[in-house]
Amino acid sequence: MTELTTTRRRSQRLFLRVPVVVEWNEPNEPPFRMETHTVVLNAHGTLIEMGLALETGRTVTLKNLKTSEQIECKVKLITNSDPGKFNVALEFKTPNANFWQVSFPPEDWSPHDKETRSPR
Repeated sequence: MTELTTTRRRSQRLFLRVPVVVEWNEPNEPPFRMETHTVVLNAHGTLIEMGLALETGRTVTLKNLKTSEQIECKVKLITNSDPGKFNVALEFKTPNANFWQVSFPPEDWSPHDKETRSPR
């Protein structure tokens, strides 16, 4: 008998494009600032697309351009995207579901719910 394990996410993911700015400092350099957008977001962070790869573990400041709120994040993962682009996974140093100013669906929500009602 094989045991099936499931991996649960810490929070619901939403595929939303939100304009953001990523800022960080390099030693002996002026602060660096890059405008971009989210690809996926949740209460614990986001996946963004950037034109350069940051080092894993780097601390950055993420600013939500719709709300002007800022939050400190850590770079968790970098993967290649389109040519010359990278997907950068950022994790909030402190989880904050309110940072995005969106309502996340409940944990048991499914778009394929059998009880979906059709219009009459």
